[in-house]
Amino acid sequence: MKFMLIANATKDSEAGAPPDPRLMTAIGKLSEEAARSGVLISTGGLAPSAMGAKVRLSGGKVTVTDGPFTEAREIVGGYAIIEVSSKEEAIAFSKRFWQVHAEVMGPSYEGGGEIRQLFYESGCGPS
Repeated sequence: MKFMLIANATKDSEAGAPPDPRLMTAIGKLSEEAARSGVLISTGGLAPSAMGAKVRLSGGKVTVTDGPFTEAREIVGGYAIIEVSSKEEAIAFSKRFWQVHAEVMGPSYEGGGEIRQLFYESGCGPS
């Protein structure tokens, strides 16, 4: 089963501030371990929403709105795609990811995201 782990943006990431180097080192170690074990498929961080745009279809018309967008906690800041055998394993991996943040950044750091199963083309539904 493939899952996308979505990390919400923070005020700092939306302001264009680079991530803390200590955090990137710790996440890099977790990512290397997950890649070696075959769990991690892909990761990526996203530029601030000020550099992006939203596209919307309504009433037969397509509109484009340039960023920035409101509420950083509702904006995707990064992602990982993992392949595990269950939703519970995806949750456990996500908890490890966020625990790394707590260990490096301290207990006052706040973050969060979503865990979403990917659909497969054959059948257009979760595996």
